[in-house]
Amino acid sequence: MYLPKHNQVEDQHQIFEMIKTHSFGILITSRDDLPFATHLPFVLEEQRGSNGTLISHMARTNPQWRHFAEKPVLVIFQGVHTYVSPTWYRSEFNVPTWNYVIVHAYGIARIVEEMTDVTIRLDQLVAQYEGDGADAWSVPWEDERYGKLTGGVVTFEIEISKLEGKWKISQNKSQDDQQGVIEHLQQTTTSPDAVDMATMMCQHLKEVETKDNV
Repeated sequence: MYLPKHNQVEDQHQIFEMIKTHSFGILITSRDDLPFATHLPFVLEEQRGSNGTLISHMARTNPQWRHFAEKPVLVIFQGVHTYVSPTWYRSEFNVPTWNYVIVHAYGIARIVEEMTDVTIRLDQLVAQYEGDGADAWSVPWEDERYGKLTGGVVTFEIEISKLEGKWKISQNKSQDDQQGVIEHLQQTTTSPDAVDMATMMCQHLKEVETKDNV
């Protein structure tokens, strides 16, 4: 993707946290020179591979898994994003824009076929979204009906070969202009991500100020 230096995030921990927080991604492959996309939940195993490993599954009737065949795939994770009005800046001449946080993960998708491995990965996915509350559900594999259902899905994992993190959060603007955007975002009710974006921008400004004072 287009990745200006001032928008580039290379901190792996920061990128991993974003993926885990916004784990419903878009898997993109190519077949006959045409793009194909599926929206899927992912589990990130941070310690597997130098850039982590993604785990997911799709319906067997979805033809996308047949595209894998040792070809690179792309998974896109979209974080918070929001419109920014030119009237929010404190300087005079500006235009509308969009602030956003996004991660692109590249790698080779490998189909998991061993039944024991399939159930482990499906358990991971369920546990991630059920949480650890008292009412959290887990797959009762002793019930043969659940085992039979696995035949209807294709479980796969992607060892990430490359990560790209792009935080477009007004870093190219003066600190005064950034403060103006933050103030308006904190008061905005039309965008569900406005407050979270303001928080991210505040954190960025604090990091900049810390570096400047070192």
